[in-house]
Amino acid sequence: MTEPRRRPRAVLAMAPRTARQVLDDRALARLARLTDLDGGPVLDDLTTPAAHRALATAELLITGWGCPPVDRAALDAAPRLRAIVHTAGTVRHHITEACWERGIAVSSAAAANAVPVAEYTLAMILLANKRALDIARDHRAERRRVDWNERYPDAGNYRRTVGILSASAIGRRVMALLRPHDLDILLYDPYLTADEARALGARQVPLDELFATSDVVSVHTPLLPGTRGLVSRELLAALRTGGTLVNTARGAIVDQRALTDEVLAGRLYAVLDVTEPDLLPADSPLYDCDHVLLTPHIAGSTGGELRRLADLAIGEVDRYVHGRPFAHPVRPEILDRSA
Repeated sequence: MTEPRRRPRAVLAMAPRTARQVLDDRALARLARLTDLDGGPVLDDLTTPAAHRALATAELLITGWGCPPVDRAALDAAPRLRAIVHTAGTVRHHITEACWERGIAVSSAAAANAVPVAEYTLAMILLANKRALDIARDHRAERRRVDWNERYPDAGNYRRTVGILSASAIGRRVMALLRPHDLDILLYDPYLTADEARALGARQVPLDELFATSDVVSVHTPLLPGTRGLVSRELLAALRTGGTLVNTARGAIVDQRALTDEVLAGRLYAVLDVTEPDLLPADSPLYDCDHVLLTPHIAGSTGGELRRLADLAIGEVDRYVHGRPFAHPVRPEILDRSA
């Protein structure tokens, strides 16, 4: 990291807990070297007098989970603000139309957050086809020698079919990780051509065919008005008996009632890192269903993986202070079809 050409005033805007978890002492030291980092409290409310004092001189806002909306009132309090660097994925929750109207440059660490989600997805796809959870459960219950080939003749990953729903940044990374394996990859994405899908190592198919012919379907589409409930009861019914749905995107993309019916009946399996609501009620039958692996939104950056978010964001700050464009810019014209 070379010495900065200049040191813009920078302010942290996120939940204080986020700042503690994402920006360790090393990350804060790097930011302090690159910027005139505000030493006051981390801002999780942009309406207070203290926040307005900090925003008055801020040129750069470093945001994270828990950042409130940067609306017109916040921007009025920040006349010198030129750029926002987000230490997480989607910026939908805090970047407003007023930011684009002001010409604020925005960067996101979505590319860094995509890495662990794709790794989680790869692991779950391979384990699902291997029937690892079923066999482990049976083995724990029976504790005797069993001919697992006889009991699970369809287990394994060789020449199985995996359907990817959306060539998002995460969907593309998942397809790249699947390439070394002997799998047939199908893709549904209405924004891609057949040739573009082939370049990603997949065959583009209609949505109904994706479900009807896949052993595992992995959901990577962003939650938009047009994708809410996209994975419908009809599509789930088309997924072959014994098939698995993996969802690391958003719970509302899937008809959860229909999926619950399918897994409770024992016809389908599901790996759910996201649900609707995000925290299911304590009496939800999905917690105790043997056909469901339920994790609490951990596919994204967790624990030590948060350092990757910080490193990408600080790299963007480094580019900014040296007068270079962001490597990971967020562009308003693609927000209507991205996370």
